[in-house]
Amino acid sequence: MSKGTPDLSAPETVATGLDVPWGLAFLPDGSALVAERGAGRVLRVAPGGGAPRPVLTVPGVATSGEGGLLGLAVARDYARTGWVYAYYTAADDNRIARFKIGGGDPEVIFDGISKAGIHNGGRIAFGPDGMLYVGTGDAGERDAAQDAGDSNGKILRLTPEGRPAPGNPTPGSPVWSLGHRNVQGLAWAADGTMYGIEFGQNTFDEVNVIKPGHNYGWPKVEGKGGVAGFTDPIVTWATDVASPSGAAIAGDKLYVAALRGQRLWIVPLGGGEPRAELSGRYGRLRTVAVAPDGALWLTTSNRDGHVDPRDGDDRILRFPAR
Repeated sequence: MSKGTPDLSAPETVATGLDVPWGLAFLPDGSALVAERGAGRVLRVAPGGGAPRPVLTVPGVATSGEGGLLGLAVARDYARTGWVYAYYTAADDNRIARFKIGGGDPEVIFDGISKAGIHNGGRIAFGPDGMLYVGTGDAGERDAAQDAGDSNGKILRLTPEGRPAPGNPTPGSPVWSLGHRNVQGLAWAADGTMYGIEFGQNTFDEVNVIKPGHNYGWPKVEGKGGVAGFTDPIVTWATDVASPSGAAIAGDKLYVAALRGQRLWIVPLGGGEPRAELSGRYGRLRTVAVAPDGALWLTTSNRDGHVDPRDGDDRILRFPAR
């Protein structure tokens, strides 16, 4: 969360020639770690740009369909522990591992999340409470989203060691919320409100306010259904203008990167209509994140097989705070 407003009229290119950059997380010095989905590599990008430097190739990454090396998160106590977390697709499942830069092979801390060619989820982030939140997909098995004993189609809340976090709705369970189709973005406002972004099927993509134990309806409901027992989204979009992926909050606005919609959606958190920026300018947009200096970083995803890549793709763009 940042207090500044990103200047979308002042783009800076900080990296080019990347292989489907997916995860993006910042180290305390302002440099960024970037996950290349297909290559399974974690790269380090200096705050001012320059050639990305490989720091790790995650062993055991299986790239197929939407799977591969996905989300990254940096421990809130990184300065003390040095832990970085990665969500990735392996031979038999999706899993989360943690590693230290230059510190040997990653340590798997959570596994058994079903994998498929689609709906692998993959977004991870540390919340204000210091717990690790994990967005998963239904892996094409729709009913898994409503099964409280299944980790798919959920938002999970884990300790930094990968155990179910204390205070979860069901003691001993990692599940924080359920009824999700394919969670792709996680973000928190200054007041602690949590937002989850997810792909709809054919009709509505969603922005949800995430509350513990709430059921967000999939596959019973897509979009705003007004059905008792299910929590409706606060914003919906037609899938052709969104397919929302990464999310970040700067000031009083939620920024959402859109893949199929090829635009950056800006959602006023105090109410009001979302507006689209950068429409078609950079192609498919995968991940958006706020750097320690308040700048907004944005990754493209034009080498993921859905469109023809543009010259220099894939790239990372930086929009300074003003």
